[in-house]
Amino acid sequence: MKNLIYLIGALAVLCVQPFQSKASSHREAPLISTDPLADNTDVYAFKSPANQENIVLVANYIPFEHPAGGPNWYSFGENIRYEVHVDNNAATPGADIVYRFTFKKMNEDPSTFFLIRLGKENLKTTYTCERSMDGGQTFTTIVSDGKVPPPHIGPRSINNKTVGLGSTYDGLVEKSIMTASTGEKIFCGPVDDPFFVDLGGIFDLGNIRKGGGKDAVAKFNCHSIVIEVPVATLQKNKKTVAQASTILDPDYVIGVYASSSRRKITTLYKGSDVGYDGGWVQVSRLGMPLTNEAIIPVGMKDKWNAVTPASDLQFAKYFTNPELALYMDDSQFGTAVPGLADLRIQTKSLGSFDFRNGKPGLYGLKGNAALDGTALSEAAFGSVLLPDSMSPRAVDILPIFYTGVPNLAPYQLATGKNGNPLAAGKPFIHNFLPTLGDWLRLNMAVPATPRNDPKFSSLGLVQAAALGLTDPMYNTTKDLQFIPNMDGFPNGRRLEDDVTTIELQAVGGVVLAAIGLWYDDFTPGVSASPVTPDLLGVLTFNAGVTKNDTTLKANFPYLQNPWPGFRGDSYEGTSPGTEIPAVLAVTISNLDCMTGSFTFGSTGADPAKTVEYSAAGVVNGGWGTSVNRMIESELFKDANSRSTLTAKARYINEPASEVSLEFEFRAQCMNMRIGAMAKDDGKQVPLSAVIMGNPTNNDEVFVEIKGASGKRVQLDLVNNKGQILGQQVIAKANATEQRAVKLGHQSGFYYLRVTTPDKKHVVKILRK
Repeated sequence: MKNLIYLIGALAVLCVQPFQSKASSHREAPLISTDPLADNTDVYAFKSPANQENIVLVANYIPFEHPAGGPNWYSFGENIRYEVHVDNNAATPGADIVYRFTFKKMNEDPSTFFLIRLGKENLKTTYTCERSMDGGQTFTTIVSDGKVPPPHIGPRSINNKTVGLGSTYDGLVEKSIMTASTGEKIFCGPVDDPFFVDLGGIFDLGNIRKGGGKDAVAKFNCHSIVIEVPVATLQKNKKTVAQASTILDPDYVIGVYASSSRRKITTLYKGSDVGYDGGWVQVSRLGMPLTNEAIIPVGMKDKWNAVTPASDLQFAKYFTNPELALYMDDSQFGTAVPGLADLRIQTKSLGSFDFRNGKPGLYGLKGNAALDGTALSEAAFGSVLLPDSMSPRAVDILPIFYTGVPNLAPYQLATGKNGNPLAAGKPFIHNFLPTLGDWLRLNMAVPATPRNDPKFSSLGLVQAAALGLTDPMYNTTKDLQFIPNMDGFPNGRRLEDDVTTIELQAVGGVVLAAIGLWYDDFTPGVSASPVTPDLLGVLTFNAGVTKNDTTLKANFPYLQNPWPGFRGDSYEGTSPGTEIPAVLAVTISNLDCMTGSFTFGSTGADPAKTVEYSAAGVVNGGWGTSVNRMIESELFKDANSRSTLTAKARYINEPASEVSLEFEFRAQCMNMRIGAMAKDDGKQVPLSAVIMGNPTNNDEVFVEIKGASGKRVQLDLVNNKGQILGQQVIAKANATEQRAVKLGHQSGFYYLRVTTPDKKHVVKILRK
């Protein structure tokens, strides 16, 4: 047949093999990088912050969508099956529930080259959603003719009533939120890509730019499938959250991954006709973030993606001895990668246990009676977790990715273990689904941490563990209680979670430390606390980019609107009568470091238009023209909470004009104080601690510490009976440090003890 060419997708060499190729995430495998419409970028699964009985599943596709990528704008592909798989029962093979999406496009006005004109839309996209409750054997249509909003091209195309659609983009999103016949809420469409990572730094052989990373996906969009579904639909026995026995009920664990599939054969005829034939071939899949990207080696990426999660155990060696660990080990390549210097794997934990690649880890305990009753016993999972004497990370990295973590010793916090890591401790996770494959696992019984909780953290379970080990509210008992961020990665994945930092911390041994296998600088019976400088270095490490470049929505579909094409990453239009671009920008000035009050402003504004402002974490922070605002007291005074405001400005009735500014208010106040200090001309500054507002009627005070630059500082709040009420640690102090100290409601005298390795200072506080 001379006029047709057979193209076996991007997978021609694999079509005759017994397995089919898959690839995933932001161009992370060779084959899928040639097929962006089918490329998974990220998967999220988290408890709805608005409804504890609902779970939110997010599957993102199409990496690096430039917002101005016309005239052929990005959209979901036709002749592709996009699927979200849910496993709720380890006793049944593969997924138990599958959501399948197929998309189609139409041109309402083929006579124009514009995508949108005169109220009509070309490449207008709709979809059908089918659901299977029997593992993909049968499907039922639950949404027909679902709406997909168009690309966010710009104000003329979207907002203008004469030549455009005459709508706001928020209005288009709202019209695209569908309610399935089975009760799920569904949205499919373009969004801001919520992932954040310094790809340039990390893939330059771990060249982490801590505190100064460049977000490689900033101001790029992607296409998202968002499903909000009742827990009772996903739970294997159709139980609600209210019926769970505890917040770690093992019957509420699910695994999630997303995929896309194409027809095996694409046929191109003369002209524009295309034929699609043969069975469906899965070409992309993604469960846990960064698996293929940062664990599987280049030569195995396509093979990794060529099998289902049920066959993933053949790749276990890359988890039991992860390559990244070589750059956290000074006996290997650690000295050549200073960006990872804070991450140093335990070589002699508790004096004897070495977890570097190829070392025995806990294997020396295999068969020991001390393991009886733990997950490491041969009667439990010892054969997987302690496979041999050269797979040290089978005990922590492997279960995180392949089984989930059980609420069994030793996988409980060191709190309550009295120095024995094999003893029962404080429960903080159970997302155990032992399917031995790459699924994003979530315990649906765990409550959501409110996003405005002062203890909410993008470090997920790492921060939950830190609170469970150090916070007096949680570390005084080993009983099960909810600790903020128990609902964070790797127990599911929230949109805010900094998965790159968390996974690097995990490779650096932070999970081992959390359960009592402390870092090398802890000596049992000698060290005052297991919270050592090494552990603090890991807990304060970040991968350079720690949050998304814009805000998230408080309600469904939670992801932010896509960046407008008209703006691109900087362009704002042209001032009348000039060639100089008029770029609207938001400013913050007149910050009062005692009260948190400040003034909004703008530059480059069109004088004929009115600018309005907003910022989360600000009193009356919603949109308004008032320029005098104040940071919320709880945020401003808590030095452990976030340190930035996302200030936004836009012209009234022009949402596409929105611009934002990340304002580091704590750093600003620190710079003000340092700038006001007299220069010490090289003289040593004595250690001092000054309470601002002493005596006080408040439940907390601010302390300003000087003379500890570059040193570890420990703050102990002691009552008049000598009892320690609270403790904070500064891993490496600046020239001037300011911290909030919570006193509580009880009046009387308190003592704040400030200690460095070589100095001590005590200050008396009167709480009226």
